[in-house]
Order: sequence, then structure tokens, then C-alpha cells
Amino acid sequence: MSQTLALFGGAPVRTRPFPPWPVFGRADEQRLLRTLRSGKWGKLAGTQVTEFEQRFAAMHGCKHAIGVVNGTVSLRLGLMAGGIQAGDEVIVPPYTFYATASAVIEANAVPVFADVELETFNLDPKAVAAAITPRTRAIIAVHFAGQPADMTALRALAKKHDLLLIEDAAHAHGASYRGKPAGSLGDLGSFSFQSSKNLTSGEGGLITTNDDTLAAACRSLHNCGRIPTGAWYEHHVLGANYRLGEFQGAVLNSQLDRLEGQTATRDRNGLYLARQLGAFPGLFPQHRPAACTRHSYHLFMARIDAGEFGAPRTAVIAALKAEGIHCSGGYPLSLHHQPMFQKKAFGPYLAAEKKRLDYRKTHCPNSDRICREQGLWLEQSTFLGSRADMEHIVAAFAKVHEHREALAVWAKHQAKS
Repeated sequence: MSQTLALFGGAPVRTRPFPPWPVFGRADEQRLLRTLRSGKWGKLAGTQVTEFEQRFAAMHGCKHAIGVVNGTVSLRLGLMAGGIQAGDEVIVPPYTFYATASAVIEANAVPVFADVELETFNLDPKAVAAAITPRTRAIIAVHFAGQPADMTALRALAKKHDLLLIEDAAHAHGASYRGKPAGSLGDLGSFSFQSSKNLTSGEGGLITTNDDTLAAACRSLHNCGRIPTGAWYEHHVLGANYRLGEFQGAVLNSQLDRLEGQTATRDRNGLYLARQLGAFPGLFPQHRPAACTRHSYHLFMARIDAGEFGAPRTAVIAALKAEGIHCSGGYPLSLHHQPMFQKKAFGPYLAAEKKRLDYRKTHCPNSDRICREQGLWLEQSTFLGSRADMEHIVAAFAKVHEHREALAVWAKHQAKS
């Protein structure tokens, strides 16, 4: 291969788009129209959300599923149902979406950041163990990109210290760990159905659990504090209307029909691409332990070591985009470096804790390296494509690697300008 990089005026490897997202068709339209014409648009009167909860729970190995308005709410309600009190500490990773930590604050608890493993992008159990204090009450394990975290080690820590273990499975619909589905591995699971997610209704979320007591608490919290034996205008705990609506339930039911096949396709393509890209020096796809029996590939994650690869991440991303491969560097900052944490801008929450908190002292070098220098993301709908689509990605990386010296020179000029 000796073609000029598209970034420098050559022909791109790929000129057609990858599969679009979301995927929808006549089945989605029919579900929505039936729901519309029923006149039963809320969960309390309709059947769509209840049907979806039952189907999703069965698919993910859980007795209970509770549909809510979004994934952030599912995390917050899970913490509240688990008995988290004001000032309690909850261990979270710094390499994740803001909501994993903001939900902790909205439960009036303190996020404590434990670093991720450089190779897997998931919580490092050793870092979690070091972060546990007498104030610690819970761990939120993010299954980042759709690869389950080390739940064996995290469950052992949770059991040893009597901690609530919540799975943030926003990326992990259909993923599995040692043959068991994501969402069934901790005390509670949290899923998101936001527009970019592998299973989507535009917005929405869901809580999973096998614990009857936790399920009852979540149902009460998401339904204005009501209980099944109480009167309608009788409220037993501080809850609110966080119920998922019937239109979202209808879309999710039709989308769920596709999830198994889509997840198998993503996993197959992701495995293939990881094998191919792992052959390039300085390019490290997310390490997949044997315990990950299925990866849902909400993202395809890799690290670029500029010294070994021969060009910096920013230049590699620019070159890949020019070749027709949509990618990004992902999060620019670890969560503890975000302005909200640096300023402790927590609104009405944690008033008694702010004086002792100083996130400037948090040290998570692996997360910082991934954010600032090495992280590379490819999005999930890319992996609904064909083997030929994966070959285009490999060819684009090969082309960029071949021209790495010229790309490194270009990057230096860009930095000076």
C-alpha cells in the first residue's frame, strides 16, 4: 500500500457510510400506532412497558426490571433503594460518562474515584480496594464499551465490606460475564435507552435486580412513593414519577426483537477487528479477558501509544476520518478533572461534605492517560456492518500506519500553527 493519505489529498479508503442508527421499520411503526390508537399512553394504563420489563428481565437473567425515564435516574434510584444515606461514599470509575458520578451526588452521597485498568478501561479492583474507607457503602461498576468489569473480584470486595454493588450497564445490553448476562451480576443493574445506546427508544432507562426487597423499593421510588397495598393518594417514601412511558415501551419491544441478532453481529465483528488491529505496533485494542463471554461493543475501544505507533493520537484520528472511518478520542478529561468536581458545584447536595472534599487531590493516572493521550473510539453501529466493512477499517489503519512518519511531521506543524 503506497497511496497518499486522504488527509494529504489522496483517495480515501472508504466513501460510503457505515450502517445508520437507529434501525427501525414497519414493526416499530405498528407497535407505536397500536399504542397511539389505544389511548393508553402512560404505564399505569397501558401494557407496553410491563411487557418490555418482563421480556428484558428474562433476557438478562433477572426476576425484576423497572422501566424509568433515563439511565441516570436508574442509578440514583438504585442507590436510594439500597439505603445510601447523606455523606456515604460510593466508589466509581473516573473513565465513564458524567452520569455515573452525578447520580451519586443526586443521592446526596460522595463519589470516590478509583482508577481503571489501562488495558480493559474498566474499574481496577486493586484501586477499588485501596479506596474503601469506613464511609464506603457502595461500588458502581461500569461495563465500559460493553465489556463487563471484573465482577468476580468486585463481588468479593462488596461481600467482604458489606457494600452495595451496582452495575452501570448503559453500554452492555446483551453482554455476558462467565455466561451470565450483564444486569444480573450485582445487587442492581442500570441500563440506558438513550439515542446512541445499543437498545434505544430515544430516551429511557431500566433497573434490574434479583432481590425482591430492592425491586419493591425501586418500584415505590419510581411511582411517587406508593406501595401496592396503599391507597392511590398515599405516599410512603420520598419518590416521584419516574415511570417510563408507553410510546418508549412500544419502541423498545420492537427493538428488543433485534437485539440478540445485533449483539451477535457486533461481537463477531468486534472480535475480528481486535485481532486485526492488535497486529499494528503501538495500537492496543481493549483487552478482553476470558471471563467476558460476550461483548456488546457499544464502543470499540483502543489505545494508541504515539511512541510505538509513530504518530500521535490526534493526527491518527484526523487521518482516519479523512479515510472515511468515523472515530474520536472520547472523553477529553477524567471525571474528577471536570469543572463541576473541581469547583464542587453540587447545587443543594453534599452541603455538609464540601469542606472536606478536594477532587484536585484525586490521582487516576491510567484514566488520565487514556483521556489525554491514548483513547480511540469507534461507535456501535459501525459493527452492524459486514466483514467487508471491517476490512475497510483495517485497511485505513494500515494506510495510516504506513504513512506514520509523514503524519508525525504534519502533527508537529499543526501544533505550531
